[in-house]
Amino acid sequence: MKSARLKRKLDERVLRTRNRLSNSFVTLLLEKPIDELRVQEVLARAGVARSTFYLHFRDKNDLLLSMLEDHLEMWSTALIRAREPSRRVVPVAEFFGHVGSAKKLYRALVDSGRIHAYFDLAEGYFARGIARRLKGMGQVHLAQRELEARSHALAGTLLSLLKWWIDRGAKESPQAMDGLFHRIVWRGVQ
Repeated sequence: MKSARLKRKLDERVLRTRNRLSNSFVTLLLEKPIDELRVQEVLARAGVARSTFYLHFRDKNDLLLSMLEDHLEMWSTALIRAREPSRRVVPVAEFFGHVGSAKKLYRALVDSGRIHAYFDLAEGYFARGIARRLKGMGQVHLAQRELEARSHALAGTLLSLLKWWIDRGAKESPQAMDGLFHRIVWRGVQ
């Protein structure tokens, strides 16, 4: 019992530290280009010791990658975790709304040349999430290989729509984009 409580307390401390580092990093990223950012600036803003930072991350790029992966894992599995009964395979409205509200961060990734790496990473996460969601719905009966191929194609479509939406000034509502994406999904999968 004591061991489980101690582990939970340590886990909470690690999570708090990682959150402080992530929040400080994002704040700084909005102020200056990532290539001009120094780990020491993140540490000072977060109030975290250098040795603690290096227990968690190799460098600022590892911190960025970790943050992006955490968010992609959350978005790509949100409907599964929520056990949402709808026929949506991705929470497009919520995801687009989030990205739309973080345009400065999106722009920072574009300006730093890291947006392509983000989209590559995102495609893998969303493809796995879409495949799991389709499989879990029990409405789609495809061979595993075809399910994976279609899930990757749908993830690519999702990200292509996101880029199109942002580049055009996010004129359509996130809900309209959700409807458009899911019309594409269900016309292509059935």
